[in-house]
Amino acid sequence: MGVNRIRLSKSVVGQAEKDALAAVIDNGYLGMGGFVQKFEERLRDYIGARNVVCVNSGTAALHLALMAAGVGPGDEVLVQSLTYVASFQAISATGAVPVACEVLPDSCLIDLSDAASKLTGRTKAIMPVHYASRVGDIESVYEFARKHGLRVVEDAAHAFGTTRNGRKVGSSGDIVCFSFDGIKNITSGEGGAVVTGDDEIARYVMDARLLAVQKDTEKRYQGGRSWEFDVSHQGYRFHMSNLFAAIGIAQLERFEPEFKPIRQRLAFQYHSALANLPGIRLFANDYDEVVPHIFPIRVTDGKRDALREKLLGSSIECGVHYYPNHLLTFYGGGHARLPVTEMLYNELLTLPLHPEVTADEQSIIINNIREWIGA
Repeated sequence: MGVNRIRLSKSVVGQAEKDALAAVIDNGYLGMGGFVQKFEERLRDYIGARNVVCVNSGTAALHLALMAAGVGPGDEVLVQSLTYVASFQAISATGAVPVACEVLPDSCLIDLSDAASKLTGRTKAIMPVHYASRVGDIESVYEFARKHGLRVVEDAAHAFGTTRNGRKVGSSGDIVCFSFDGIKNITSGEGGAVVTGDDEIARYVMDARLLAVQKDTEKRYQGGRSWEFDVSHQGYRFHMSNLFAAIGIAQLERFEPEFKPIRQRLAFQYHSALANLPGIRLFANDYDEVVPHIFPIRVTDGKRDALREKLLGSSIECGVHYYPNHLLTFYGGGHARLPVTEMLYNELLTLPLHPEVTADEQSIIINNIREWIGA
């Protein structure tokens, strides 16, 4: 592709983030400290959550959340196959087995009827994935979990800033995990967070991110560290650094006035321009509540790859979210069949969506699709 390609996604950072990093450098300590505490406090206030614990990736957030919920070797976790492999890796990292479930074709969210058919005596939790930032009928997920005695760990990597019934994702529920990697709705460079109303879960994650050194978090926030301590369970070096947190604070300040409205406006424009084109199917137009991380469409009649090549040939990056996990060698290599997921995988195509997609660039994308269709 040429240098003028339209990017599928990108980090949107600038002077505010540079200034934030300079403040950490001037402070003199780059590791986990007061900037992380400040970022957690700002996130807690923004989301309306009781506890926010920052870690070094969204995958780490899922991993520690599952461990905190008591998931371990021999357990099973229900999760949709149509998700990034991080969801599955977080489950298998605990020693548990991810049980691949179907998705609903109109939303790409977990199909609870299929999940119900895969319940066993070893099922410990369910992980609903907020695909393309939508939460769907999350109330039914919690009803399902209560009925079967399961913990709920929401993979909300896509859904930062999204609301449902006027409440932000993470303000309620069991355990909710966000990602702040380079291309998410906000970034901290790399990072993630575990959000929960359960104080015991939060305490477990606080310790586990710091090699399970008990109450080391408080020392780090004060600029110190623990020298004499106890460890009672497995821990990891999953903590967030002050450098990452400083970027996150700057990004959070930009989110409502800048990033959120641009993402929603781009999604509305795509939806308006593509809604009635033959061979194109769109997901629900709910962008008053959803803050979209990605904009996937369905290209029917076996023509997805042809449109993909058309866009790539016009220097327009596009993606496929995601290759089904049940087809990966490590997770069964296709031994189980999920026909809806496999059908969707062959239709899904993700269009460029990030705060630096210009109106002219979006018009180029839309015109290329219309030209390909002959509309």
